[in-house]
Amino acid sequence: MSRQQVSTDLAPSPAGPYSQAIAANGFLYTAGQTPHHPVTGETVGTTIQEQTLQAMANLEQVLAAHGLDFSHVVKATVHLHHPGRDFAGFNAIYEKYVTAPYPARTTVGSFLGDFLVEIDAVAAIP
Repeated sequence: MSRQQVSTDLAPSPAGPYSQAIAANGFLYTAGQTPHHPVTGETVGTTIQEQTLQAMANLEQVLAAHGLDFSHVVKATVHLHHPGRDFAGFNAIYEKYVTAPYPARTTVGSFLGDFLVEIDAVAAIP
């Protein structure tokens, strides 16, 4: 099994979760895309809508850096942090980027971080 670490210059540090992806066996695995500004590292926004827009924009940039877009995404895992908040606005933003037929999606809750949403994705490399 061949594995290749690939990084983009979208974050201030190559360790930034919105800057890394791993290519292996015909797929691109992205690390958790968070609602942090790719240059400053600051959390963007306070609402689920604002933070989902930033996380999706970060994911879009990582995919584009590898010649891919959301049509290549076959699996997404959405981590909604701090259960009990109003997450109703998430789906409307998500559906602006990912169109039907939707890739497989798992949504989980946790209490991590100072932000509300994190998105992992697996994209098929043509």
